[in-house]
Amino acid sequence: MQSTPGPERHESLSPDQRVPSEQDLDTLSRQLGRPVRDVVEIGARCVCGNPLVATTAPRLSSGIPFPTTFYLTHPVITSAISRLEAAGLMQEMTDRLAADPVLAAAYRAAHEDYLAARDAIGARTGVGPVPEIAGVSAGGMPERVKCLHVLAGHSLAAGPGVNPLGDEALAGIAEWWTADRCYCSGAWDTEGDAPDRDRSRHVKTQEMQDPEAKKRARAEARARREAGE
Repeated sequence: MQSTPGPERHESLSPDQRVPSEQDLDTLSRQLGRPVRDVVEIGARCVCGNPLVATTAPRLSSGIPFPTTFYLTHPVITSAISRLEAAGLMQEMTDRLAADPVLAAAYRAAHEDYLAARDAIGARTGVGPVPEIAGVSAGGMPERVKCLHVLAGHSLAAGPGVNPLGDEALAGIAEWWTADRCYCSGAWDTEGDAPDRDRSRHVKTQEMQDPEAKKRARAEARARREAGE
């Protein structure tokens, strides 16, 4: 596939569409099959409105720095991307980066876009700067490819033309998923209760002003660390 240098950001969601609702958090937990934590925004949505990408806080509520901002959640997409990884596409892409200076420059620009987007998300959601991960993006950027899910999540959140290899990965799963159709029916369990989950940072902001709520949150974070989560 041919790649063109970039980036040119085409974020498709309005500020209101990025705010995670309780229904979004319920859906994310069902998609992942586990409690969703520290979601500050929705990075991309299906044409039906369901989340495709969870935007995670650059610093978790436990205090741990978290560089992977755009987390791919939709089971159809994640499974399809896993097929590409299993077929050896990551090594092929890494080899191309070493041989193609134009592609390498576009990929480095994607890395810079990722950093800028994460800083902006931290600023507008009140998380603030996270110096421990300054200059560190995700997915192997800018030198190699080590996680296509990260690159595809970035492409979905940023829009086409920003991450060339993320765009290629999405084009490569057209047999199983395309952006113009809904693939949500039957993709995750909608019966019964969702996995128990923390609410997003956005939803918890006001309650965290309560000292007792802060104590409970610290205790919960400590329990998760002790459980190895």
